Amino acid sequence: MAETKVEVLRTAGDKMKKAVAHNWEELGSIRSGRASPALLNRITVDYYGTQTPLNQVANISVPEPRLMVIAPYDPNSISGIEKAIQQSDLGVNPNNDGKVVRLAFPELTEDRRKELVRIAHQRAEEGRVAIRAVRRHAKEELQRLKKEHEMGEDEERGAEADLQKLTDKYVGEVDENLQRKEAELSEV
Repeated sequence: MAETKVEVLRTAGDKMKKAVAHNWEELGSIRSGRASPALLNRITVDYYGTQTPLNQVANISVPEPRLMVIAPYDPNSISGIEKAIQQSDLGVNPNNDGKVVRLAFPELTEDRRKELVRIAHQRAEEGRVAIRAVRRHAKEELQRLKKEHEMGEDEERGAEADLQKLTDKYVGEVDENLQRKEAELSEV
């Protein structure tokens, strides 16, 4: 079944929207001054030989703004959880009492803030790259439609202009997310 230019643009828009959402999650996993369960989204634990997301092997709570408590469903997984947190780029040392793991988040130093802003910029660029990859794929699809005489040259140019507008819109959203994260990291 042949796709139409409208379907190509709709599909590209959906994929770009998902790329922005994924990028927002990535930025959310960068530690700011406060404790948040989203910080642990990227962490996986070796759970009986299988890499499992931390939030699937433990209950995560934030009783205080700078403290996170991780209560494993299986007490035998505490050492694996500790090890996964130590190997992550969170920059906190876990403490366990045999039942739960506590993460105390200290105030961020100026150097650490700068490092986290740099990481945020890298993740935002990854988001922009993902959006541009969607644009490239959609553009190839539009060129294929033109080659197969399913649309004319003017129609293709118009569709490519619409595709560029979509790209600019979603890259702008990634940039807005980055600015919000930078502001969050900069507040003392």
